[in-house]
Amino acid sequence: MEIILCEDVPGLGKRGDIVNVKGGYARNYLLPKKKACIMTPANLKQIELRRKKEQEKWEAEKKRAEELAERLSKVSCTVSVEVNDLGKLYGAVNESDIVKALELEGFEIDKKMIYTEKPIEELGIFDVFIKLHPEVTAKIRLWVTKK
Repeated sequence: MEIILCEDVPGLGKRGDIVNVKGGYARNYLLPKKKACIMTPANLKQIELRRKKEQEKWEAEKKRAEELAERLSKVSCTVSVEVNDLGKLYGAVNESDIVKALELEGFEIDKKMIYTEKPIEELGIFDVFIKLHPEVTAKIRLWVTKK
């Protein structure tokens, strides 16, 4: 039985895919849970329209992320931390510290979007990456100084 998936189904396919499954699986699981619909020309047309709208939305989000990445690439943030007599940090600079530094520069970034190549555990200049979109990543310079 050919069906159109209305949502992602692990091991079967992604939303909008046309798949061929056994009739019982479709009738007893996929259709009652509204995970799929029977493939008809009307349903196929509706899925294509939905795909087109999602693609346009994806492109708009990507464009906004690219503009933000361009602005972020010009930013240099400073985080002041406490160090011991030997110049070692008492902890590490984490994502929350970077978010606070970005807020001072006027950017609202979620800490889940931030990642570094390695933990920041010393004074210096570091590259910090911000994943704004699955296809767009911004890079900022982070200066870690002592208080």
